[in-house]
Amino acid sequence: MTARAVEPVLGPRQDSALPARIARSAAATTGAGLRTEDFPDWLEGRRWAHRFQVDRIPFAELDGWFFEQGTGNLVHRSGRFFSVEGLHVTTGDGSPGAWHQPVIKQPEVGILGILVKEFDGVLHFLMQAKMEPGNPNLLQLSPTVQATRSNYTKVHKGADVKYIEYFVSPGRGRVLADVLQSEHGSWFLHKSNRNMIVEAVGDVPLYDDFCWLTLGQIAELLHRDNVVNMDSRTVLACAPFPDDTAGALHSDTELLSWFTAERSRHDVRAERVPLAGLPGWRRGEKAIEHEDGRYFDVVAVNVQAGSREVAGWTQPLFEPVGLGVTAFLTRTIGGVLHLLAHARVEGGFLDTVELGPTVQYTPGNYAHLVGTDRPPFLDLVLGADPARIRYEAVHSEEGGRFLNAESRYLVVEADADQAPLDPPPGYRWVTPAQLTALVRHGHYVNVQGRSLLACLNAMRTYT
Repeated sequence: MTARAVEPVLGPRQDSALPARIARSAAATTGAGLRTEDFPDWLEGRRWAHRFQVDRIPFAELDGWFFEQGTGNLVHRSGRFFSVEGLHVTTGDGSPGAWHQPVIKQPEVGILGILVKEFDGVLHFLMQAKMEPGNPNLLQLSPTVQATRSNYTKVHKGADVKYIEYFVSPGRGRVLADVLQSEHGSWFLHKSNRNMIVEAVGDVPLYDDFCWLTLGQIAELLHRDNVVNMDSRTVLACAPFPDDTAGALHSDTELLSWFTAERSRHDVRAERVPLAGLPGWRRGEKAIEHEDGRYFDVVAVNVQAGSREVAGWTQPLFEPVGLGVTAFLTRTIGGVLHLLAHARVEGGFLDTVELGPTVQYTPGNYAHLVGTDRPPFLDLVLGADPARIRYEAVHSEEGGRFLNAESRYLVVEADADQAPLDPPPGYRWVTPAQLTALVRHGHYVNVQGRSLLACLNAMRTYT
């Protein structure tokens, strides 16, 4: 007699309770762990608990790095970590149309992960005071885990990455978000990281340099300059915040159709070329720089960091020339907040364009341009009436690869004359809820857009 097959038990496709749990954490401005008012002293204490020092050095003093014979590419002797190569980009449409630049080639996928746990009925997020050599203040609030594959597989022969087991070992936690997202498409070639939020199962040890914070506490810290790092912001943007909007100027299907058309109409070709003899760039003893003094330099540093898996090392970093400006223009349309998103072309993207903020530029790179040659909406943001600025903070970009890379992150309210409902080609009005839905999928929203989305969520009021 044959036993009857047991029918599988089906579960819900989505956790309907999770958005409410996220909102409850966002509404909580006090937590079970560190008090927000005590955070500055705690961070300063972690700064003094270890020795941190970053010094610029000539390329000749790099240990383990060398300019490859023939190509001139800057590579590591292990063949791992990353390399600095040349890139030739042609867009086939619009200005500038074609350019050469150095680019970071780092093919491995890293993990940016935040561990969460419920205390007293409220989700808390385990954050880390992490030193990155490129941060202007060195120590910022990072995810629980912020590691390349080379780091957590210990290519550097250093210490273990704390809490990595929750993100690579099934059963140690419940996945709340897991998305493969791009990094800076202007400086990385086809670089992706897993952005993860995992709810811990069982007790979680609390190590030095880590603290539990609610989303409401993190929201307060997002209003302060250079506190919450880029990797935290991009992961926080992946959290499934509740959608309480009634509608949108464009339906989700219309938005996706427009975005697909934008990807289809751009013909972007990015070809790796030798760093040696790269047109428009020159290499000196201490920097690779553009001949016009714009964009960014490639420099070398010596790092001492007592709290890292390896206590000392040398490496190249990209250093932008000037402070960036990253902004969403907003309008309230039919009673619903909308953001003006830009389908941006960046040479390092995997798929031609991603949605970014309205403005994402370093103004000094365009100071020589006038009139219609200047980027759309840049002057509007630069000259914005302070009364129309709804959010403003200076945030650092990725401190592990970029030196002193900072941008003014802004949310600016515009009127119908400044930002019409029918914007220029390449721009589209979207709601924050629509942007949040797109962030649940990889390579739709760029890292600057995700950063600003985290800041927008920090502006919301929850009860």
